[in-house]
Amino acid sequence: MQFFTIAGMILRSLFGKPATLMYPVVQREYVQGNRGHIEIAIEDCIFCGLCQRKCPTDAITVDRAEKLWEIQRLRCISCSSCTEACPKKCLAMKSGYSAAVCIPGEKEQARA
Repeated sequence: MQFFTIAGMILRSLFGKPATLMYPVVQREYVQGNRGHIEIAIEDCIFCGLCQRKCPTDAITVDRAEKLWEIQRLRCISCSSCTEACPKKCLAMKSGYSAAVCIPGEKEQARA
C-alpha cells in the first residue's frame, strides 16, 4: 500500500505545476497589510533619535554628531514603531523586501 502512496506523490510531482514561483521571471505579489521593510528618506531626517528610542529590538542606531543612521535588518521585526515615532515622517514601511546589500552581521548605513 505504501508503494502506491509514494508512486502517486512522484507522479503528481512530475506532471503537476511547480509549488514555487520562477522568481526572477514571476514576481511575488504580497498580500494586503504586509509590512515588508523600512525605507528612509535620509535627506529629510533630522537625526533626532526618536526611532532609535522606540525600537523594541534596538535595531536602529542614530548618531547626530556624524549624521549617521544605521539599521540592522536581521534584528528588525517590522513592528513600525519607528515609523510612527518619526516627527518628520522620513521613515516608511514598504511592501515587499529589498535586495540584500550587506554581508550578514554588518549594518546598513545611511549618511546625510
